[in-house]
Amino acid sequence: MSRSGPPLPGDGRRRVVIEDVTPRVDDGRFPIKRVVGDVLSVESDAFGDGHDEVRVVLRWATPDSDEWHETEMQPLGNDRWRGAFGLARMGRHRYQVAAWIDHFRTWRHDLDKRVAAGQDVTVDLQIGAALIDQAAARAPSAERRRLQKWAADLRSGEAGAQLPEALVGIVEGHPDRQHQSASAEYEVVVDPAHARFSAWYEMFPRSASPDPARHGTFRDVIERLDYVERLGFDVLYLPPIHPIGRQFRKGPNNVTTSGPDDPGVPWAIGGPEGGHSAIHPQLGSPDDFDALVTAAAERGIRLALDVAFQASPDHPWVKEHPSWFRQRPDGTVQYAENPPKKYQDIYPFDFESEDWPALWQALHDVFAFWIERGVRVFRVDNPHTKAFGFWEWCIGSLKSKYPDVLFLSEAFTRPKVMYRLARIGFSQSYTYFTWRNEKQELTDYLQEITRPPVADFFRPNFWPNTPDILHEVLQTGGRPAFVARLVLASTMTANYGIYGPAYELMERTPREPASEEYRDSEKYQQRTWQLDRPDSLAPLVAQINRIRREHPALQTNERLWFHQIDNDQLIAYSKNTADRSDIVLVVVSLDFQRPQAGTLTLPLDGLGLPADRPFEVTDLLDGRPYIWTGAANSIELDPDTSPARIFQVKPRLRTEQQIETYA
Repeated sequence: MSRSGPPLPGDGRRRVVIEDVTPRVDDGRFPIKRVVGDVLSVESDAFGDGHDEVRVVLRWATPDSDEWHETEMQPLGNDRWRGAFGLARMGRHRYQVAAWIDHFRTWRHDLDKRVAAGQDVTVDLQIGAALIDQAAARAPSAERRRLQKWAADLRSGEAGAQLPEALVGIVEGHPDRQHQSASAEYEVVVDPAHARFSAWYEMFPRSASPDPARHGTFRDVIERLDYVERLGFDVLYLPPIHPIGRQFRKGPNNVTTSGPDDPGVPWAIGGPEGGHSAIHPQLGSPDDFDALVTAAAERGIRLALDVAFQASPDHPWVKEHPSWFRQRPDGTVQYAENPPKKYQDIYPFDFESEDWPALWQALHDVFAFWIERGVRVFRVDNPHTKAFGFWEWCIGSLKSKYPDVLFLSEAFTRPKVMYRLARIGFSQSYTYFTWRNEKQELTDYLQEITRPPVADFFRPNFWPNTPDILHEVLQTGGRPAFVARLVLASTMTANYGIYGPAYELMERTPREPASEEYRDSEKYQQRTWQLDRPDSLAPLVAQINRIRREHPALQTNERLWFHQIDNDQLIAYSKNTADRSDIVLVVVSLDFQRPQAGTLTLPLDGLGLPADRPFEVTDLLDGRPYIWTGAANSIELDPDTSPARIFQVKPRLRTEQQIETYA
């Protein structure tokens, strides 16, 4: 009598369980992020029923290829395994873990135990011969004959129980995998190296003119490149360079009326001259823009453009595609609002438009247009106000064709929204750093964003200021605050940026009390900057960027380690390379008015420092070397002279007579 039951699995002989593959993002829904040259280390649990030997491999496929490569994973204990493979190409790679019961290894392991116990292994050798015959059937002809002879020798008793390693290797090279288990496939997006390590400098091209009466041009920006290069920045970021609308144009300090000579807000994009693919006529011609891209590249500087998907009332799309904008009952178009703020000069796109496919394609083509003109880095304005599905499709499509293109997300919004944008494709992200100013909140925030699982998809880019954000700390803290926040931004994370020349010239006057807006902001008017001012922070900025380039420890967010210091006004942390050949220790005062002192305690063993003899630390900002002894050492910071120190830590001393003891 037959019995019915639930459907059987496809292959009930798959006896290995694979669990907890790491790294992965949202169970593989989104790719992790790495850069060219990285080695991706993958771990997984893998185990079978009973006592049979389990064999585990890491499989990966390069972009645009269906061919799998493999490497055997090594046991870590407790059924945990690890393997790794190199990422030599940009693009989207796939990886997975596969495992199976290895009957030959099980036989070999048991045979060794039986021989050691003095047991009769005649039958066991016959079992082994059968397994070797099976491997021979899977091997090429030359190896097949060697294995068949070995199997025959085992059966006849001529081979004995001593297994020749060369032949063992051949058998293991042709395992029986017909009942193997495999994990889901996961993906890793491999970006160019500057996705991990970069220094951004933002400037308004219209303010590049040395003449206050003349609008700046791309040619003026080319003249400014030597200055940017001396400061040590490798990304020059320009706010929108497109025509600016006339209707509802804002005047200085965001007043709602403007004069005939007021230039307007660059983010109010579009005019009779064109929209997102056009150039503001006062900035120059397309040839001038191309010359800027080339001149920047010759200096090792990448040009980044601001892409803001919104339109002025004068944008050609407003008339050509009215359905792309939300229409109000009174017949007007809905302008941007963040109540009580009103932005009458900006129309947001309607991502619920019935014509959304055409809108998506048009916005995608804006990126493609500038990519074809040589731009490979984009800062995207307010991406959190556009559809997530659009970004995942758009960025994925662009990176499949241009794997070296990078996108910086400017989304000062809720954490889950920021993280979602990073998951769906943004290469780097603005952060809450500007509003993290206390020791504990800085520590907690950095530990969150620089460690897995967040670090596998979120690359922070720290900015102490932007054209929109002049934090109270900078307004009231004076020069020490600008120095301290610069050091924190540039050493806590490998990607950072400043809005200049406002930062190095310490622009700190708010539009009104309790406002984070600058007075006389460049968003609303042209400015002329005195770059050679004697109090400029430019020399310090250049020095810090040089330190970043010279010290690999600062070029990654890995191994950021906060250290105990018994003063809440002092924060201390270090970074080191994996081999600890480069160790950088940073101590910053969070009090910009008074000197602060404390005892710093370092984990000597963790940093590879000697516990039984002195070691050297050199202040990279002033070049002075010191001797420290033991884990605990005293340090004092005076905001008027040194609100921050960046030390290189060396386990070995130079000639002790050349070094003064740190008091």
